[in-house]
Amino acid sequence: MTIDDAPRDALRGGPRELLRWVATGAAVSRADLSRLSGLSPSTVSQRVEALINQGLLEEAGAGRSRGGRRPRQLAVPTGGAVVGAIDLGAHHARVGTLDLSGRVVRGRTLPVRIEDGPEQVLGALLAEVAALAAASDEPPAAGLTPSATASTAADGAAGVLRGIGIGIPGPVQHATGRIVSPSRMPGWNGFDVAAFCAGRVDVPIIVDNDANLMALGAHRTAHSELDHAVYIKAGTGIGSGVISSGRLHRGAQGSAGDISHCRVVADPAPLCSCGNAGCLEAVASGAALVTALRDQGVPVSDLTGVIRLIDDGDRHATALARQAGRAIGEILAVVVNFFNPQVVAIGGRLADCEPLLASMRATLYERCLPLATQTLLIERVAASQDIGITGAAHLVIDHVVAAA
Repeated sequence: MTIDDAPRDALRGGPRELLRWVATGAAVSRADLSRLSGLSPSTVSQRVEALINQGLLEEAGAGRSRGGRRPRQLAVPTGGAVVGAIDLGAHHARVGTLDLSGRVVRGRTLPVRIEDGPEQVLGALLAEVAALAAASDEPPAAGLTPSATASTAADGAAGVLRGIGIGIPGPVQHATGRIVSPSRMPGWNGFDVAAFCAGRVDVPIIVDNDANLMALGAHRTAHSELDHAVYIKAGTGIGSGVISSGRLHRGAQGSAGDISHCRVVADPAPLCSCGNAGCLEAVASGAALVTALRDQGVPVSDLTGVIRLIDDGDRHATALARQAGRAIGEILAVVVNFFNPQVVAIGGRLADCEPLLASMRATLYERCLPLATQTLLIERVAASQDIGITGAAHLVIDHVVAAA
């Protein structure tokens, strides 16, 4: 059983939990870890020593004495080891390096053409991660924007790469790292991302769906104390990630949370990229809104244009956004009634669309059982371009900790 498969109670005081407590500042000594975990000092010391030997923790001097010997303070190394992360989209990719606490060291947003194929796209992004890992702590060149060059979120230094996490905007068989029947990724079906990347970099490669990475990043950042959550990524497409018992839930083959091809009652039912009619993605995604507005004679080229129209109060775009929110809410109502999460959070570019969010929220309250919504949080994912790479980094950190 891997650390991802272990139930939440079994992780109490496990290596990942100890590392997280030190990374967040909740614990600075072995005594703190023993108190938080309920484990004996000897057990905590054994686990801490294993993490130190793996370079995941370090001793950072002596702390304040409380009557006895001054305790040795613990810290997550901020220099040296880093993990790489790639959050791939249809038109852009966010790449970065993060330290072992999950804090972004350096990040960069790059334009991509998903239709260029996996070898070209992934090859370029792997080279970018390697360059960021090798980068010094010099600031970006004057006159260049953060989206065009490396942007420093913390003092960056050249580091030893411990692994790379990769998010793919399509169905991923997590156990193998292989892409399975993606809708908008020509030339990617059946491609073994993990094997391709492993042949080019000598570090562990962890591959997952981009919505799962957003869910993991958002959960670790904002709601790590909650056990059950659903995170929706609504942009050009629609997906979701599920947190169950405090861990990412992928299901038997890795398709858990894929709400994009659940059927929504619509008349007429638009054809979906998967070949079926009336799928949620064909009705409520950013791509669907672009198509619907064009069909109404509204000149719009992409999702950015749609959002601009909504912000300007365009009645056609606003009405479509409300319809999309209702459609998403109808599917999520089934999920909420069935799964009973503590939080439903929406991220992606459509998350800032107020008419869509209000309509989704109203539909959830209308369609869900009162017990399911009694304490349910319905909110936006904290706006951050780094949520996806944060989730990717945590996948790698969990893998490294499990190996330790």
